[in-house]
Amino acid sequence: MKVKDVYILKEAVADLEEGWAFYDRQESGVGNYFWDCLIADIESLIIYAGIHRKKHGLYQMFAKRFPYAIYYDIVGDIAYVAAVLPMRRDPAWISRRLKKRR
Repeated sequence: MKVKDVYILKEAVADLEEGWAFYDRQESGVGNYFWDCLIADIESLIIYAGIHRKKHGLYQMFAKRFPYAIYYDIVGDIAYVAAVLPMRRDPAWISRRLKKRR
């Protein structure tokens, strides 16, 4: 499925900011690398949107360089990124987070 554009919802931006802060606390500059990598993964949805399996009612794409999953939906020809969550969290926590965003 080809999409024309990818929108990142404000909740997903907050997820990215949390991830950036977490990795920047580990070592200065790693947060910026995290941000750049995840944005590149999200931008790849222009090409790959719709090929991923659905989980919790949303498509789930795994980030390439960090243990994160990008959850998105497709409406018309637009992919909406609803969440960017760390995969090392409790699955129940992830499920609760996603339930609020569908």
